[in-house]
Amino acid sequence: MRHLVLIGGGHAHVHVLKQFGETPLPDAEVTLVGRDIETPYSGMIPGFVAGHYSFEDCHIDLARLCRRAGVRLVHGEATGLDRTARRVLLKDRPALDYDLLSIDVGSAPNVGAIEGADQWAIPVKPIAELGRRWLEFCGRMKTWLGPLNVLVIGGGAGGIELALAIDHRLREVAKAAELQVTLATKDEILTGQAEAARRRLRAIFRRRGIRLLEQSGARRIGRGAVELADGQWHQADAVFVVTEASAAPWFAETGLPLDERGFLAVDDMLRSTGDDRVFAAGDCATVLEHRRPKAGVFAVRQGAPLADNLRRVLGGEQPRPFVPQRRYLSILGTGDGRAVATRGDWAVEGRWVWWWKDYIDRRWMRMYQ
Repeated sequence: MRHLVLIGGGHAHVHVLKQFGETPLPDAEVTLVGRDIETPYSGMIPGFVAGHYSFEDCHIDLARLCRRAGVRLVHGEATGLDRTARRVLLKDRPALDYDLLSIDVGSAPNVGAIEGADQWAIPVKPIAELGRRWLEFCGRMKTWLGPLNVLVIGGGAGGIELALAIDHRLREVAKAAELQVTLATKDEILTGQAEAARRRLRAIFRRRGIRLLEQSGARRIGRGAVELADGQWHQADAVFVVTEASAAPWFAETGLPLDERGFLAVDDMLRSTGDDRVFAAGDCATVLEHRRPKAGVFAVRQGAPLADNLRRVLGGEQPRPFVPQRRYLSILGTGDGRAVATRGDWAVEGRWVWWWKDYIDRRWMRMYQ
């Protein structure tokens, strides 16, 4: 019996579990190592923050999925690899032997780049922790009186959706508060996206009374305030960090090739460029021949080719290359039952766009629940 170990319950691995459940692997044992048993679907988290989804709506029960797939589940956190002995090192648990390994552990905001962020800010990733923190935060806000200043740092799609979702939800929850949500970003919002999308989002921010500070990166976070690049301090009763993603620190000690930002370097078959027995997908990996943004859409699309290649290698066959799409549809919820869709040079906005996004997300979740 060969042993396949999957580290992490990311979007790609969720699809691997589903496929292995439908067509079991012959003569192979599969183990999933998961730090979080309930894994979130990133596309629905802004809707959860806005109050449109319950916790159960946007989280996948890995224990149930593993049972259906005949996969052993180890509730633990990977801390490193012993590639010579082919073992996965775990925190506070015995190491696991493997014959083939796949890694899909996502990423986290680079809070180390902002002084005080690790002490005073709420990182949005790991997303699994955000859900519980947000529910606790909303509970405290129900009795808040007077000014309430919330600052979101990061002008990508995640930061924009989060700021709009927070504004919508807190206006329902913190009814006695004088709410002001601010989004600060070191560049323009939605860098790399269509100008039409930026124009629409700026107009929405103005209409909703959300303060937008572009070209204003965060320098330092203190108790109750944030210093931006211009030296000005802004009052902040809560700070959420949605900045550029960073890789797991233990990657650097594996001896595996990494990209310039510390993510696992893989080829177009999602296999490590330095070890044929290691695969990786999702935000934690960079396909060197086909670099794409760290976005959930690419992690989702990697699920099927990853499952196929793992099956092929275990069957003694060669893995197949996979080329991700260059252009992709991005739909950003605005928290109030509307959304903005953008692809290429165009962007559209409306309530029907939110219905479209909601249909796509719920359909994806039904496949794994």
